[in-house]
Amino acid sequence: MKATNFDLPSYLARIGFNGEASPDFDTLKHLMRCQLFSVPFENLDVQAGKVPSLAPEAIYTKIVERRRGGYCYEVNGLFAMALEAVGIPYRFVAARPMTYAVRRPKTHVAIIASIDRDEWLCDLGFGGYGIREPLNLRWLDREIRQDYDAFRLTMASERDYLLQSLVDNEWKKLYEFNLCPQEWVDFEPANWLNATHPDSIFVQGLIVAMQHPDGKAVLSGDRFRYVSKGRVEERIVGQDDVTELLRQCFSLG
Repeated sequence: MKATNFDLPSYLARIGFNGEASPDFDTLKHLMRCQLFSVPFENLDVQAGKVPSLAPEAIYTKIVERRRGGYCYEVNGLFAMALEAVGIPYRFVAARPMTYAVRRPKTHVAIIASIDRDEWLCDLGFGGYGIREPLNLRWLDREIRQDYDAFRLTMASERDYLLQSLVDNEWKKLYEFNLCPQEWVDFEPANWLNATHPDSIFVQGLIVAMQHPDGKAVLSGDRFRYVSKGRVEERIVGQDDVTELLRQCFSLG
């Protein structure tokens, strides 16, 4: 995925990446963590009644130049541009979110990066529940610790993977996906659905999340949740406090 205005040094500065970016696993992991810890997951445009643009140039401008965040198509789209610039092979895959009460279509986008014959799931766009660094597709049926979180990858069928996270000592289903490659244009209908359908969680309320090395900060509607080293603090915030909270905790202001 390419954007005519993409500038690798500017992107690296935006996410706080230090050192040389090379087509190897150390760079892949460092890029993912740096972007997760500096670019918030957010649906402010959807809440303002807008459909986020999937044009690569618009995504780059919004996140790098305007220092905003975005939801899955935007943050994973930007990450794909960086992989393209660095020379790390990848493909997009469509994923079915499993966090809803009913079965939903494949409206989530994730990335499979390939390095030294290994394939790695990369995803910077699943809000407060998402993985925090690349996950090897061969690591099946085992608990994988990433900082203070734990994940598990299993096979839901002969070809479908299932990603889970450990929440309150129970394995929570996050999403299913298979390795069939998707073109970027394939996500236009899903983007429209997520941004406009009344049943979409992005339409129903504000969702903002920022990962940090010790945990995460998540604002969902009027509920603010801060996790640090496994300890959780929660509180209800008033509408007058949201603007300041967005600025202080999510660098959105």
